Amino acid sequence: MNNKTIILILGACGQIGRELTVALREIHGTSHVIASDRYANRTDVPNYMQIDVLDGERLKHVVKQHGVTQIYLLAAMLSAKGEQDANAAWNLNMQSLITVLNIARDEKLDKVFWPSSIAVFGPRSLKFNCPQETRTDPETVYGISKRAGEYWCNYYYEKYGVDVRSLRLPGLISASAPTGGGTTNYAVNIFHEAIKHQYFECYLEESTVLPMLYMKDAIRAIIKIMSAPSEKIKVRTAYNLGGISFAPCDLAAEIRKYIPDLKVVYQPDHRQVIANSWPASMDDSGARNDWGWAHEYNMAAMASAMFESLKAIKKPSLDHYPEFLIEDVAAI
Repeated sequence: MNNKTIILILGACGQIGRELTVALREIHGTSHVIASDRYANRTDVPNYMQIDVLDGERLKHVVKQHGVTQIYLLAAMLSAKGEQDANAAWNLNMQSLITVLNIARDEKLDKVFWPSSIAVFGPRSLKFNCPQETRTDPETVYGISKRAGEYWCNYYYEKYGVDVRSLRLPGLISASAPTGGGTTNYAVNIFHEAIKHQYFECYLEESTVLPMLYMKDAIRAIIKIMSAPSEKIKVRTAYNLGGISFAPCDLAAEIRKYIPDLKVVYQPDHRQVIANSWPASMDDSGARNDWGWAHEYNMAAMASAMFESLKAIKKPSLDHYPEFLIEDVAAI
């Protein structure tokens, strides 16, 4: 094991990656956390390099050259977008993980983090307080790839001793990055549209309850599980991670405390079918008992934090983000 931690974040420009990069650099220092994505010319990001996660040779070279000890693999094609091109979604989501796991094995990395998702569950999974161990029958290529990935993580741990850790993330809410191709993204977009237009068209039914988590809680969970002693990690597929659960109508009501004139029109589309197959709430007692997970933000605190964050953005819109950022995120 190396005496110093050198972290490589793959997908650092995405929804999770942007905030996780900042948080890890506060702990380890900028020089010890390499931010990477498949796009060039990111002069605004310190210690950044261009890496395509499907380029195994390039990735292995970077790991060896810089003495990387931990990899956080965040790049993925999400649920709704993945249904538009199943082969591309499977290739990106699955091959990137296998590549990273092989490098971790061969180069004897200390740890790997890879996010799973509530998308591993399906319509025959338990709807409320969905347990850690239950029937999983995902109906999207994203969910299928995440469930298969969980088994690969467990396989590499059992067979090769690769210390890979994973969380089944719910919908993530953040003001610092755009959304991209996920079924739960309405819970971010509604804030932007409420501020800009006091009007929002929701692609889910108003009563569709889904598990959600404010991004700061998600970042804390990732750092906490990666900091836990190995003997505390008893689930080597992926831990359920819960937080708050609400429906679009609940979130709209909370936002109206700040923007009373907000009008929401519900026009369910193909994403409604995906949402219907997912649990409404999660039993994350395993994470709470094994390594001390606990969320801090309820819906009211999350909404307050979102509005405070968006005040700092002169134009609360997705238009000011580069086009490529819309795709390269890791959520659901």
